[in-house]
Amino acid sequence: MTIASRAREAEAVPGIDYLELPSRRRVWGVALSLFTVTGALRFTYMYFDDIARREAGTLVRRAIEESTGAYTAAVLFVAVVAFVWRYPLDRPRWRARVPAHVAGLVAYSLAHTTLMFLTRTVIFRLLGMGAYDYGYMPARYLMEFGQDAISYASFVAIITLYRYYRVTRQREVRTAQLERGLAQAELKNLRLQLQPHFLFNALNTISSTMYDDPRSADRLIGQLSQLLRLSLRTSHAQEVPLREELDVLNCYLGLMTARFGSRLRVNVAIMPDVSDALVPSLLLQPLVENAIRHGNASRATGGAIEVHVERVGASLHLSVADDGPGAPADADIFAKGIGLSATRDRLRLLYGNSHRFSAENHGPGFAVDITLPYRRAAIATMVSSDLAVADLPGDGAAVVAATR
Repeated sequence: MTIASRAREAEAVPGIDYLELPSRRRVWGVALSLFTVTGALRFTYMYFDDIARREAGTLVRRAIEESTGAYTAAVLFVAVVAFVWRYPLDRPRWRARVPAHVAGLVAYSLAHTTLMFLTRTVIFRLLGMGAYDYGYMPARYLMEFGQDAISYASFVAIITLYRYYRVTRQREVRTAQLERGLAQAELKNLRLQLQPHFLFNALNTISSTMYDDPRSADRLIGQLSQLLRLSLRTSHAQEVPLREELDVLNCYLGLMTARFGSRLRVNVAIMPDVSDALVPSLLLQPLVENAIRHGNASRATGGAIEVHVERVGASLHLSVADDGPGAPADADIFAKGIGLSATRDRLRLLYGNSHRFSAENHGPGFAVDITLPYRRAAIATMVSSDLAVADLPGDGAAVVAATR
């Protein structure tokens, strides 16, 4: 069984996040880089200590001793990484693995001292420097044990902290993916609520004119067909360019104008530099529909609706205002109907804290204000059904004023 497979088996514990053993290339790269620096610093310290003590001719000896000490530790560090992955101390029942690490410390110290002696002996002979004198070996093993214990404990601590970081990041990613999936499902559900909402209202409009004015009913069916075509075209996108949203709105207004005639007066003023701005799909239509229903359009005197879109600096200002009676002072404007509440919830999911939404009486009518990030479709990625709230920029703003 390989080290990686043993590590995978050890990690397969209920409730514990599985961590893949780092690749050999990465572990070796870290080990060689770390211990090259450590060896160089150790050599500098020891060599200049010799100079301070006026001991000459120690340059080569110190270079050999410190480089062999560092690189044999690098080899053992790779083994310690696999050992810690096999017996991690960041999991439940970690105390049961402490004896394994005590044995690992002893093995590490014995192996490190032995490897230093063997490599230095070979290098000294190859360079014609005679036999390497490492002193009385039993005492040398005991002497090196203290320093090796510090090194081994440092290795285990660093590797354990790295594992903790990896587990934490893994959990954060999984949490973000879960939240993203929930947001996508909720957005899809809200959009699906809006589509049949205006469809049923449009069918009711056609039904009311079917017998009294068949020609008007025929025109209404044509308008509805076009409206459904436009709606389906953007059914997989949470954001669309403003020009596409206005196409849907204009088609809907054509349907409503055929019903109300001159009683419905709508003024749409769009600045030419905002047609490519990204806005949530089906944003304006349900708000204008609320304006028609709760404004004065259904009354004999008729009513006016103002739709205005402009860019103000880094903001996009969209306003829809009616001249109706407004909402009663004690009314819960989000409790009745779907348009306002679904729009508010979609904006919250799409933009989080980077938007502003308010709905209140304004002058002779009722208005909703929304602040959105301003982005152009030509330079921004279209946000589809897998939009993540965290991916949206936090700078820039847009203001939407609309009627209930």
